[in-house]
Amino acid sequence: MEKHPSHTSIKRFFLSLFGNVLNFIYVNPCIQSVFSALSIYGEDGLFSMHNHDFMKDPHFRSAYRRGIQANGKDLYWKWRVHVGLWAASHAVQLDGDFVECGVNRGFLSSSIMEYLHWNSVGKKFYLFDTFHGLDDDLVSPEEKALGRIEESHRVYPDCYMEVKKNFQKYKNVTLIRGSVPSTLFTVSIRRVCYLSIDMNNYTPEIAAAEYFWPKLVPGAIILLDDYAYKGFLPQKKAFDAFARKKGISILSLPTGQGLIIKP
Repeated sequence: MEKHPSHTSIKRFFLSLFGNVLNFIYVNPCIQSVFSALSIYGEDGLFSMHNHDFMKDPHFRSAYRRGIQANGKDLYWKWRVHVGLWAASHAVQLDGDFVECGVNRGFLSSSIMEYLHWNSVGKKFYLFDTFHGLDDDLVSPEEKALGRIEESHRVYPDCYMEVKKNFQKYKNVTLIRGSVPSTLFTVSIRRVCYLSIDMNNYTPEIAAAEYFWPKLVPGAIILLDDYAYKGFLPQKKAFDAFARKKGISILSLPTGQGLIIKP
């Protein structure tokens, strides 16, 4: 009996094909030049004809270049970084310190420090990460089925020494190496005004959100990097449950991020 491809396998094929086309668009300078001439934004799964002149701002450009320097290459996620810079600019006016759970090579945190002129801010920045990808033991079966562990092994080699060198120029920056949540208890952090969460799986992310929730000052920002991002539905479900428990709502962004403001 002749077998036909399942609906799921066909869907996966076209999604993979579409993803490859998008990746080609992001990195192709000719296509990006056309987009620029037509005032179209096209990066990181987001296409928009709306105003995005933040990309011309010299302070943004400087901050974004610093992120590229830290990471070693462009990730083509300018609007995501723009959101992060806005969040940090809001948070820096509040009491408390900055925390990032999920750093990798420090693209976003380096951009923020450059943008805020970190050495003159007078706050502390705590950076939590294994600095070599996911802790396999914390990945749920659902996330394993999505290939999260294989992706981590492929994409995130050990980078601790490079990251340590990258942040040497900044004051009051502490790198905490190891898995969240166990590392959360190794440093004393009293108040937090900015919390970025980007660990690519929900168990450590929810643990971090729960741990820091009572430490977040009113008006503090929680920036969820993967909340609405394609392929990360388990994290969205987990944070939706977290939001219901706390009686709050999460702003879903077309960049794939999620945004919480502590009441």
